[in-house]
Amino acid sequence: MFDLESEEARLLLNVALMATGQNRFQSAAKILAALERFRPEEASVAVANAILLISEMEFRRAVDYIDQAALPRFPASAMLKAFKGMALLRMDRASEARAVLEEAASDVADPAAAQLAKDLLR
Repeated sequence: MFDLESEEARLLLNVALMATGQNRFQSAAKILAALERFRPEEASVAVANAILLISEMEFRRAVDYIDQAALPRFPASAMLKAFKGMALLRMDRASEARAVLEEAASDVADPAAAQLAKDLLR
C-alpha cells in the first residue's frame, strides 16, 4: 500500500492551501481528500478543509464540518475552534462565535490559534 511520508504530506498541504488562496477550490479539495485518506491522523488536514469551506464562503458547511467531522476527531484543536468562530461570525452569530473564540483564545498549547481567536474577538 502507498504510504505518504510526513514531508510529502506537508508539501501537499501547503499546495492545497496555496490553491485555496488562489480560489482554485476544486484542486484544493482533491488534494485535501487525498491527504485525509492517507493521513487521517493529521489535524492540520481538517483545519485546511475548514479554511477551504470558509474561503468558498460556505460558512454553514464549515461549521457543520467542524462540528460533525473535525472536532469529534480532534477535540483539543484550538485552531478548529478558532475557524468555527470565524465562520459563525460570518453568519452573524456573534454570541455563539464569542463562546467558541474565548475557548480557543485561552488555549496555551497553540499560540497561533489563540492569537487568531483573540484577533477575531476584537
